[in-house]
Amino acid sequence: MSFWEKLLNAIGSTAGNALSAVVEAIRTVFEGDPETRRKVAFSVAIIALSAKMAKADGIVTENEVNAFREIFEFPPDQAKNVARLYNLARQDVAGYEAYAERLSTLCETCTKNCPVLEDVLDGLFHIAKADGLIHEKEMDFLQHVAQIFHMSEERFDQIMARHVSAGGRDPYKVLGVSRQDDFTTIRRRYHGLVYENHPDRLVSRGVPEEFHAIANERMAALNAAYAEIEKERRAA
Repeated sequence: MSFWEKLLNAIGSTAGNALSAVVEAIRTVFEGDPETRRKVAFSVAIIALSAKMAKADGIVTENEVNAFREIFEFPPDQAKNVARLYNLARQDVAGYEAYAERLSTLCETCTKNCPVLEDVLDGLFHIAKADGLIHEKEMDFLQHVAQIFHMSEERFDQIMARHVSAGGRDPYKVLGVSRQDDFTTIRRRYHGLVYENHPDRLVSRGVPEEFHAIANERMAALNAAYAEIEKERRAA
């Protein structure tokens, strides 16, 4: 039996108030298997909040659905189970705030800028921008989720800079550094980000392999930002 089937069996037929059942199922069904528990928690976070965000601008586009599939592939034989969980989240009487609050408790660290929750937000940005722009209501959604996740404004701006590039992507914001920083500081920051976002690090914090497409996109943005700053500093 797949972990999707275990999760949905534990949830039962609940529809109107599925949130508590989902979270409790994660806590109990996979209690003795922390690695699977982290993977399921992350997967549910992406599915549930994606379903909620899809309603933020009042319309679900085909591009958004395709973007969801890009970052969250699953075996064909599990499509119905994933679709059922997605629909439960979309129909649940609980708002996205409740999902974000409950899912934030699944992070093993209680400090700001939890890496797993940052990965979730990165995935949501990817879906939101799939139709060519991020709607104002979607941005409000993303900012509020970040606040619920106890994410600092600086870190949110850094994540946003990788996805929103009106007028050109700012390489300094992408790396979370200042134009006043010396190049040694910038290089140190860049190497730290590369280490934090290495695929092995994502695996260790429970991010499913299916999400690594987003990790590759993130690394490409970091590399491009560093290369642009390096070229600029050499020319100065």
